[in-house]
Amino acid sequence: MAVLEGFHALKHALRFGAAVELVVAADPAAIAQIAEDLAPDLHGRLGAVAVEQVPPELLSRLAPRVPHTQVLSLAARPPFDGDRLRRDRDTGAIVLLEDPRDLGNIGAVVRAAAGAGAGGVVTTGTHDPWDASAIRGSTGLHYALPVGRDESFTTDTGERPLLALDPDGELLDPARLPPDGVLAFGTERDGVSDALLARADARLRLPMRAGVSSLNLATAVAAVLFAWRLADLAPRDS
Repeated sequence: MAVLEGFHALKHALRFGAAVELVVAADPAAIAQIAEDLAPDLHGRLGAVAVEQVPPELLSRLAPRVPHTQVLSLAARPPFDGDRLRRDRDTGAIVLLEDPRDLGNIGAVVRAAAGAGAGGVVTTGTHDPWDASAIRGSTGLHYALPVGRDESFTTDTGERPLLALDPDGELLDPARLPPDGVLAFGTERDGVSDALLARADARLRLPMRAGVSSLNLATAVAAVLFAWRLADLAPRDS
């Protein structure tokens, strides 16, 4: 199960087909009004979910950080199929996070990937990308695209080209980004590992102002993804 904190996480989960099992709120009527104001498209789906009223003090025991909307939900976590991501190359670029250390960054990456229309987000390392803190960072957009942990992506991307973001790489040219690439980003401190760099089909870097050593991981992913997205949307020469 996945823990969804706040109304926006619930909204996105429902919008992208999540099986929501339980919703608890301090004021169910207020949640219904928020839904009417912010997500009228969900009227039928939200109405089909029973919202159980619980006292605010109980909410504070159910989650480490109670959202201001005072609503918490449980939803089924969808299965993740890394092999299918490798095969389905027409779904868009894949973001590969090698051993990310910050759960909030993972969630922010998922949110950017969903907005850019990426094909999925794959992580390696010890952190569960479906941790409640990561879902908080994505505002529930984990349900908008495949998200999962798969160590084998560091050694096998199928026929998808592997592009590693590296400060010593070639300057990123959006027009040359393959539509089915795996875009690999390293840890917040050390970057992409030597082993993954050695496997990469290309090493790319973002244009940076002199003296600025790095970008936040989620910011770097968003910059590359939207460069890819804008290049994909640009009219092609006939």
